[in-house]
Amino acid sequence: MQKRGCGIRTGIEYRERLSPSLWALVAAAVCGPMAALVFSPIDTTFALVVGLVVAVGIVAALVALSPVIEVRDGELRAGRAHIPVGYLGVPAGVVADEARTARGSGLDRRAWHVIRGGIDGIVTVPVTDPEDPTPMWVVSTRTPDRLVAAIQRAQVRLRTPGR
Repeated sequence: MQKRGCGIRTGIEYRERLSPSLWALVAAAVCGPMAALVFSPIDTTFALVVGLVVAVGIVAALVALSPVIEVRDGELRAGRAHIPVGYLGVPAGVVADEARTARGSGLDRRAWHVIRGGIDGIVTVPVTDPEDPTPMWVVSTRTPDRLVAAIQRAQVRLRTPGR
C-alpha cells in the first residue's frame, strides 16, 4: 500500500522493532540441541557445530525478520506497507482486554494488520482516504501511547506550514 502527495521530511519520530519475546527466542534456540542430537551418531563435533548453527540461525532470523513500526517523513510504516499521515484519522491505543478484542472478535478483515503475539498493545488508525479500500490499520506495539503521540505530531506538522 503506497500513497503519494504528503511527502514531508521530518526524520524518524518513532521506531519499534516487533521482535519476539525472550521466551520465544529461548524456545527457538532449543532447536539447536535437537538438530545436534540428530547428527550425533555421525560425529559429535559435527553435531555440535550443526546445533550451534541451527540455534544461532533461527534466533537471528526471528529477530531480523521482525517487522518494524515507525513514523518517519510524514508516513506511518508498518512492516512493508506505508501510508502518509495525511490520509489517517485519529489514532487510538489500547491494551489489555480492549487490545484482545481489537486483535480478536473486533478485528475488521479489511483492515491492514501487523499483529504479533506476545505484544499486548494495539494502535488502531482509521484511514480517511475515500479511494482506499482499507478502513483502518491495526498495529501491535509495546508502547501504544508513544506511537499515538508520534502519529498525532506528524499530523500536526503536516497541517502546520513552515514547520
